[in-house]
Amino acid sequence: MQGNPQVIDYFKQLVRGELAARDQYFIHSRIYEDQGFVKLYTRLDHEMQEETQHADALIRRILLLGGLPDMRPKEFTPGQTVPEMLQKDLDTEYEVREALKQGMALCESVGDYVSRDLLLAQLKDTEEDHAYWLEKQLGLIDKVGLENYLQTQSQA
Repeated sequence: MQGNPQVIDYFKQLVRGELAARDQYFIHSRIYEDQGFVKLYTRLDHEMQEETQHADALIRRILLLGGLPDMRPKEFTPGQTVPEMLQKDLDTEYEVREALKQGMALCESVGDYVSRDLLLAQLKDTEEDHAYWLEKQLGLIDKVGLENYLQTQSQA
């Protein structure tokens, strides 16, 4: 099947973003594990796996449309403190959200509703799971303080 070249190119950009998000979650989860924050490690490891699934779905769609994915993740700088890591992850999710919305508009404009629906599913996951959870964690840090928050994250 030959897909729209604009959609293929846009999906290539989205793959690079998903791979960067995956890698960012990967390093952050391992930092949390190293610091003994078991709950944060577990959650971010799960997020890393979901970002991999998002990238996989995009890669499969690119291949189906006759394109070849760009597997080079976008550059990122990992955070160094828990609040900084959570904020960087949230900022990444906000960037992904906007990119998905733009991709959906592109897909609609060229009549590729299957690709649009794929992006819609990823958008729901981004907004209702990833970003929501990160917003809640940062809100908890503001409410209970970093020390109290971190105590709750080290318990299994």
